[in-house]
Amino acid sequence: MSVKGFKHHPYIPNSVPEVQQAMLREIGLETLEDLHVEVPEELKLKRNLNLPPALKSEAALRRHVEGILRKNKSCGELLNFLGAGCWQHYVPAVCDEINSRGEFLTGYAGEPYNDHGRFQSLFEYQSMVAELVDMEVVNVPTMDWAQAAATSMRMAGRMTGRRQVLVPELMDQNRLLVAKNYCDPDLDIIPVSYHEETGQLDLEDLQKKLSKDTAAVYIENPSFFGFLEEQGEAIGKLAKEQGAVFIVGVDPSSLGVVAPPSHYGADIICGDLQPLGIHMHFGGGQSGFMATRDEEAYVMQYPSRLFGIAPTSVEGEYGFGDVAYNRTSFGDLREDANEYVGTQSALWGITAGVYLALMGPEGMRELGETILQLSGYAIHQMNQLSGVTGSRFKASSFKEFVVDFNGTGMTVAAINEHLLKAGILGGKDLSQDQPQLGQCALYCVTEIHTREDIDELIDALAAILNTR
Repeated sequence: MSVKGFKHHPYIPNSVPEVQQAMLREIGLETLEDLHVEVPEELKLKRNLNLPPALKSEAALRRHVEGILRKNKSCGELLNFLGAGCWQHYVPAVCDEINSRGEFLTGYAGEPYNDHGRFQSLFEYQSMVAELVDMEVVNVPTMDWAQAAATSMRMAGRMTGRRQVLVPELMDQNRLLVAKNYCDPDLDIIPVSYHEETGQLDLEDLQKKLSKDTAAVYIENPSFFGFLEEQGEAIGKLAKEQGAVFIVGVDPSSLGVVAPPSHYGADIICGDLQPLGIHMHFGGGQSGFMATRDEEAYVMQYPSRLFGIAPTSVEGEYGFGDVAYNRTSFGDLREDANEYVGTQSALWGITAGVYLALMGPEGMRELGETILQLSGYAIHQMNQLSGVTGSRFKASSFKEFVVDFNGTGMTVAAINEHLLKAGILGGKDLSQDQPQLGQCALYCVTEIHTREDIDELIDALAAILNTR
């Protein structure tokens, strides 16, 4: 901002009192606090920050920070059975090698003037994810599964002109809150109840809540709790009878052994790429994808970039570029675009493409089979512990499963505390987000685990619970 009579530096905040006052007068305010009148008083910090004295050198700063970091324990040091949306899979070395190359190492999708193969890499990623989910159009990745699901809902709302989205009551509460925040005030998100024993969606409740105002029905398969929704085709049919869009969220690591949602009627498929060659990165390895059929009604509702292949002005040559670029907020439409899209996670799209190229169809099948076998063994062994039910929901599961500790007389929090002392990260405590389940925990088993790892967990639980 430029204020008449005052010079300013483009990189240094204008903190001189006279300059501040001139700027405030320009916008009709008296104090800096007037900028934050909407913040409740109880949320304002009215004391100085409790900061340590300034360190005198870079070396001292490095030693200080490394001392803090040594307090952390990573999954490299602990045996980890915690998933819940960010999973520990094996990351082939080639994934890190390629995504650290200078021409790729950025979160942005790239532009023609600095492309160096990024457009082609993302086109290849899109093609392989499309093959995995058996759809035709896949976007350049967005932030995470939650945003991909919310964007899918908004796409359905725009396509149908309706205001309601039906979702499972048994859903990740964090993902649900993101969707509600992202869709408000255009869409109302309404939960559908489930069968207590299996976790499957209650079709009678779904039918009651479906109406001519339903824009979409959204389910996850596998669910956040790991069980497979076995009524996918029936759910999709009921949704379409009311003219609603059928959206399915999916863990892509399951698709080597589980039918893709397109095979039971999904119109939009979304999910997270993190299982495909991406480290957990303290939660920073998330990357959302969306996939649809190659139909204009869907393509024109994508807010994020799509890369296609087209002939160039030179006969026999082909190039890679944006598809329908003008529909985006950074294209011709600007503020009139469907949605605003900022920084994306295109680097993770390239990484996922490398992973899928490396694994191939047989590799994905082997991955899925390994996870099924190991998680099935873990459930069986959990069932041998007195007072423990290895799988709370009586349905087929993939990678994750809800362990019921209600019969042990101990809380999940106490059990996890004991496990941590034994060098084991237990499952996610569900007692806060899903209190109706009581003392249950969401456990995760992937291809990184061995039978010996699972036996170590079972032995530790037996010791904690004093049972066998």
